[in-house]
Amino acid sequence: MTTSRNTHLLRAAILLAFIALSAFLLWRLFLAPDPYAGLVYGNGRIEATEIDVASKTAGRIEDILVDEGEFVTAGQVVARMDTENLMAQLREAQALFHQAESSVAIANSQLVQREAERQAALALVAQREAELNVARKRYERSSSLAGRGATSQQESDDDFARQQSAIAAVSASKAQVAAADAAIVTARAQMAGAESALLGSQASIDRIQADITDSELKAVRDGRVQYRIAQPGEVIAAGGRVLNLVDLRDVYMTFFLPTNRAGRLALGTEVRIILDAAPNYVFPANVSFVADVAQFTPKTVETASEREKLMFRVRAQIPKDLLDANILRVKTGLPGMAFILEDSQGEWPEHLAVRIP
Repeated sequence: MTTSRNTHLLRAAILLAFIALSAFLLWRLFLAPDPYAGLVYGNGRIEATEIDVASKTAGRIEDILVDEGEFVTAGQVVARMDTENLMAQLREAQALFHQAESSVAIANSQLVQREAERQAALALVAQREAELNVARKRYERSSSLAGRGATSQQESDDDFARQQSAIAAVSASKAQVAAADAAIVTARAQMAGAESALLGSQASIDRIQADITDSELKAVRDGRVQYRIAQPGEVIAAGGRVLNLVDLRDVYMTFFLPTNRAGRLALGTEVRIILDAAPNYVFPANVSFVADVAQFTPKTVETASEREKLMFRVRAQIPKDLLDANILRVKTGLPGMAFILEDSQGEWPEHLAVRIP
């Protein structure tokens, strides 16, 4: 008797529970407000700008100064390349530079010497021209006196010979000036060559020093080390990656919307993000990018129903001040949902009011 009564009570409880569940479902379907009414939404994933720290030149990694997960600041040295070969090249370039300096000094000395020789040649020309002037006047006098019988013809002939000799001496001295001019041109060319070699050796020093400076690999932005791609002691090629950084001040969610939704989106549109890992928080964001090419394209788009299958990639940028305040909590790869108001002038529902840590 007692068992039968208990069975009836159990059946009644099950029936009441079924009726209550059915009533709740009917209320949810027909009477409860739709929490997504007036919203456009899509599934997405948190992403951030990634930066590779790479070597400019080929070489061996001497040391890596940071570990995965560690935060770094812009300009911080995160790895070093071996510079033994570069230091040897630098010493060679410096030796060539000093040699070029000596060549410039020698060329300058030769140029000064050639210019002095030219001045001496010009002075000799002036001397020879003065001697020619004296010889010419003496010959004119002796020739006149010999014509009147006042002096011997021999003396006149000697004066004439002296005049001709003076003329030849003037020509020879002028040739020395021309030779000195040519020597100056040569010396100046040697000077220019020596100076060019000096500039070239200085450029080599600057280039090698730049390579030595670049051997200290630095973070170009504030961020977090995501991967150590190589290890100390490994030899990498020019452009070889050593570390992968993620910029935690450039974080966004990428999600997808159909054509009729994405086509009406404007840059800067407000977005609310809820992450699966933190469902109690609502993060603000703004549309920063809408793709102009569909990501999922069927073979044909001839009908309206087929065009509705096109999905466009949308990026919602999270504000930098919010990221700065929660830098230690920011993680990439987290899935979630992004919500956008269909009416840009509408009000956000209570469950999407901004709630941040």
